[in-house]
Amino acid sequence: MASPMRSLMADLDRYVQSFRVFLEKSTEHQSMQEFVERHLPDLIASIGNGKSTINVLSVGGGAGEMDLQILSKIRARYPGVTINNDVIEPSAEQISKYKEHVAQASNLENIKFTWHKETANEYESRMNAEKKTKKWDFIHMIQMLYYVKDIPATIRYFHSLLEPQAKLLIILVSGKSGWETLWKKCGTSFPLEDLCCYVSSADLPRMLDSAGLKYQLYELPSHMDITSCFSEGDKDGELLLDFLTETLDFAKTAPPELKCQVMEELRNPGCSEIRDGKVFFNNSLGVIVIEP
Repeated sequence: MASPMRSLMADLDRYVQSFRVFLEKSTEHQSMQEFVERHLPDLIASIGNGKSTINVLSVGGGAGEMDLQILSKIRARYPGVTINNDVIEPSAEQISKYKEHVAQASNLENIKFTWHKETANEYESRMNAEKKTKKWDFIHMIQMLYYVKDIPATIRYFHSLLEPQAKLLIILVSGKSGWETLWKKCGTSFPLEDLCCYVSSADLPRMLDSAGLKYQLYELPSHMDITSCFSEGDKDGELLLDFLTETLDFAKTAPPELKCQVMEELRNPGCSEIRDGKVFFNNSLGVIVIEP
């Protein structure tokens, strides 16, 4: 009998719900913020040299929390320069949240926002159909490469849009994270269909080397409290399990033996550590900065 398991990406509302719980329970954004504070000023030091306008492209911008932090650093480095910030994001709900964040934020003078409700592939297809090639001074792809069909081709395409001084910033889970362990052990049992693929920062150097691209790598430590996953019927725990397995209603639809395997794996040292009776999943991130 076919498994009733379905990909979490088949229900964007549930995906956004589970993603929000993930952000609440993890230090994901704090780790990224630290990177933005410590490393981004050096990385953007020359992207706007001699320019009256800086063009920034956010691929998979989500609700914009990290985008606004990145933009504030670019604005601080190039005061008075106009910044055009284009956002590619397939979720209408995330775009709506992004617009709310923009409305509530101060210090966004000189920044113009344009949102495109589409995927990275749809953006590329539309640009090709319109025979347009817009160049960008900074492109970032944060936690979105899991949702493209052909990762090397997507990186090559967006890399081809970089201006001579520009940078392409990619953030995704680290090859040393619990994600790598969990997905290597159980990933083939999850219903990814064509909606999602598993990739970590460990996979990128091979792709980038074969494309002859220059890049720098950074590791960002991060963790996530997954204790609620082990409380039967806990709503947040169920949403986190959906997010960890990319499966819609994993707790209710997974075969018992798979559920048992996943729960056991999540407690193992390869995925998590137990401190003060709580289970902290290794959510470390890898950052790749690619040169033009």
